[in-house]
Parts: sequence; C-alpha cells; structure tokens
Amino acid sequence: MASGVQVADEVCRIFYDMKVRKCSTPEEVKKRKKAVIFCLSPDKKCIIVEEGKEILVGDVGVTVTDPFKHFVEMLPEKDCRYALYDASFETKESKKEELMFFLWAPEQAPLKSKMIYASSKDAIKKKFQGIKHECQANGPEDLNRACIAEKLGGSLVVAFEGSPV
Repeated sequence: MASGVQVADEVCRIFYDMKVRKCSTPEEVKKRKKAVIFCLSPDKKCIIVEEGKEILVGDVGVTVTDPFKHFVEMLPEKDCRYALYDASFETKESKKEELMFFLWAPEQAPLKSKMIYASSKDAIKKKFQGIKHECQANGPEDLNRACIAEKLGGSLVVAFEGSPV
C-alpha cells in the first residue's frame, strides 16, 4: 500500500553520490558518505535527510573507530528511520563495498510511525535503483555483524568493516 509520501531531491542526490564512486582525490574521498539516515518531514509528507545523521568516509579512523557501531548508535530508540550504509566486507575471494538499505522500525516506535514508514518504503526504494541488500531491523539484535554478513552473502562473508564475522 502506497502512502503518497514523496522523496526529497536531496535524498536522491545522496543516493546517487554514494552509489557512483568517481575517481576522486583523497580529499573528495574523505567527504564521501559512509552512512546516512533519512526520516519523514514534520508534516509526514516527505522523506528527508535527518540533520546531522551521517558518517563521512574521512571520519572513519579519526572521530569514528567502528563505523557500523556508530551507525547503529545514531538510530533512535523509539522511532523509525530509513538509512543507507556503504558496507565494506570481504568474501573468501575478494574485498567488496556495496550499499545496504535499512528500514529501522524498533519495537518501541509508535504504531502510526511503523505504519507510515512501512507503507512509504516502496517510494524510497523506487528512487534507490540498484540496491542489492535490504534489511529491516526491529531492534539492535537485528543489527549485529553476523546478521549483516548473512544479508551481504551468508557464509561467503569472512569479514565486515575490517572485523572477522
């Protein structure tokens, strides 16, 4: 069921920038987004970028030691969100980076919020063409490294964000 919620142009721009990695200078790479969280606008009619809820590639190893842990801690305890995360992982054959789309719908979130986010998910997914990995998480237990590795490739994944799975 569609909710009629629109997706802000800035959300689409961020997705495109995260998806398309141009050959960049080291300075440009540092400004690339590792993770971004999206929320509904106050009037609940548009999906927007949540102010201050992003991790830049340049932050990793400087102000952020474990980017995935930091990402999980940025999610609100009692409300829903959408998110994009640029996952770095290793299989037995190679190192990879792929975008993951998250729908965060914690148990403590209001029912109305869960309904709006669930019914608006298709609107944002249509704008995010080419996402291979999707994860709906209902609590921190759904966002541990083993669960994410399973979504990224199951038993083929041997490390996620530099840590063994």
